[in-house]
Amino acid sequence: MLILGIESSAGPASAAVVQDGRLLGEFFVNTRQTHSQTLLPMVKSLLANLSLKVRDLDCIAVANGPGSFTGVRIGVACVKGMALPNNTACCGISTLEGIAYGGAGLVGSIICAAMDARCGQVYNALFEVEDTGLARLTEDRAISLEELGRECRSYGERLVLFGDGAQVCYKEFAAWGARLAPEPVRFQRAGSVALLAGERQWVTAGELMPAYLRMPQAERELKAKQMNWEDVK
Repeated sequence: MLILGIESSAGPASAAVVQDGRLLGEFFVNTRQTHSQTLLPMVKSLLANLSLKVRDLDCIAVANGPGSFTGVRIGVACVKGMALPNNTACCGISTLEGIAYGGAGLVGSIICAAMDARCGQVYNALFEVEDTGLARLTEDRAISLEELGRECRSYGERLVLFGDGAQVCYKEFAAWGARLAPEPVRFQRAGSVALLAGERQWVTAGELMPAYLRMPQAERELKAKQMNWEDVK
């Protein structure tokens, strides 16, 4: 079973191929270039290095949110475009669960997956690492740093921070013992997305959808303008 994983939900972008639960290869970049510039060239080069074609894949998986609205859209659109010609199965994986997967070996720890959602909030989910894997403690959500800190304080040193929002959380939480995951495993990776997809139900390209959690900024601004217009009519 060959699965291509794609991760473009935040600053870093990556692509990985997994076969029967074994990571065959992974490309990761964290530059100022946009994902529309880097993602497809990475996929093309990775498949070429593994002597594979898109038609050889059983599934194409993607971190479908939450995260950067543009990054999530690029990733989902990229997967749909690759999957449609051969009717390849698709799989959407929670970005936050993909992040937490990096700490799956820290048995007994509480993994705090966090992404900067701006507006004083982070996208977050909490997981407990058990012998059998990750156990969800919360759903994916947008939450303020203050509220998250109150919720997590009792975990003390058991709490390990992962994701591109981990550093922001660490500045607030370090005083009571929260730990920051090492950079090589801190950020979301396509390898985690592909590995998790091997355990999930797959869908068609048409059924694959992004999971934003919040309304995109452009839509929020439009809605605010419409409400203001209603007030003056």
